[in-house]
Amino acid sequence: MTTQTHSSRRLAPLPYLIFASRWLQLPLYLGLIVAQAIYVVQFLRELWHLIDTTLLGGGGGPGPYSPEVMIMLTVLGLIDVVMISNLLIMVIVGGYETFVSRLRLEGHPDQPEWLSHVNAAVLKVKLATAIIGISSIHLLATFIKASELPDRVIFWQLVLHLTFVVSAVAIALIDRIMSPPARTAAHA
Repeated sequence: MTTQTHSSRRLAPLPYLIFASRWLQLPLYLGLIVAQAIYVVQFLRELWHLIDTTLLGGGGGPGPYSPEVMIMLTVLGLIDVVMISNLLIMVIVGGYETFVSRLRLEGHPDQPEWLSHVNAAVLKVKLATAIIGISSIHLLATFIKASELPDRVIFWQLVLHLTFVVSAVAIALIDRIMSPPARTAAHA
């Protein structure tokens, strides 16, 4: 009787088709890479606007905000683009690695640290915390412009942000309950 390794074992047609269907996600990840490129263009546009208005004297004259506030809002916009871009990378790399196929980056000097232990639960928690960070940037920008916004807009943005926080905590707690950390011999 011979034993087969996992790589040489043949699947029956239906299980093979079901397992191979994971490759249908590939166009989705490629589309997210295109979205990442669009965010790079958006970042460069906002950065050029910041340089033009602050260093080159361009811009449309006096606006509703002081120059310091305009710089702060523009920088918050840049940070927002970077954080959304980071979120895209987590989804593209982590999702592909978790749901489609291994990237085989072991030993690569640029391998993200978090990728070595990524799974669906870890990815959900990382995404939830990234969304909280992005929401925080938007909320900060809202507070800076609070004098111009209706109270209900500020209220609902705050409620939405707190909902993100509560959701992330719930996801982390559920993950912790479902996968408790391994106990060491000292605690046994």
